[in-house]
Amino acid sequence: MGMATEAQFHVLAVDDSLIDRKLIERLLKTSSYHVTAVDSGSKALEFLGLNGSHEDGQRNPSPASVSLDEDQHQQDVEVNLIITDYCMPGMTGYDLLRRIKGSSSFKDIPVVIMSSENIPSRINRCLEDGAEEFFLKPVQLSDVNKLRPHLMKGRSKEMQQNISKRKGMEEILTPDRTRTRYNELEVV
Repeated sequence: MGMATEAQFHVLAVDDSLIDRKLIERLLKTSSYHVTAVDSGSKALEFLGLNGSHEDGQRNPSPASVSLDEDQHQQDVEVNLIITDYCMPGMTGYDLLRRIKGSSSFKDIPVVIMSSENIPSRINRCLEDGAEEFFLKPVQLSDVNKLRPHLMKGRSKEMQQNISKRKGMEEILTPDRTRTRYNELEVV
């Protein structure tokens, strides 16, 4: 059952248009992803906990603008990919991309930009500054299928970091444990 592994992936979808947001949410859920949908870049930053600067007056997202799968809370959720509209009031998708890539905690999360405008200079700028993909709207199921390799790449990076951390911890802990054990032995 291949869907079990894909269901582990959580995507944060950001779009100010309710229709586009519902479309991308439905396409992602059809592909067995967990989805959180928000209506602005600032709410995406708030969801991720990156709203250190008080650029927006709202502190808590309204229930209508944030929809969580299975009543998950921000702290319990690990985001594996962010897909965002380019043109949004306040903070553009490009601004959100820059904030994500500038964050030490979230810089490795793949970001995908989507737009209804096919402007090559905009597309190139987004890709050069760290976006994994640039989709033209309306987003289709074939576009969503292109997300999987980016999610897998992010997952393998995460696994490599965990392995490195584990090895580092073993190197730190093993000598102390061994020494403690042998130090307690008495020579007869």
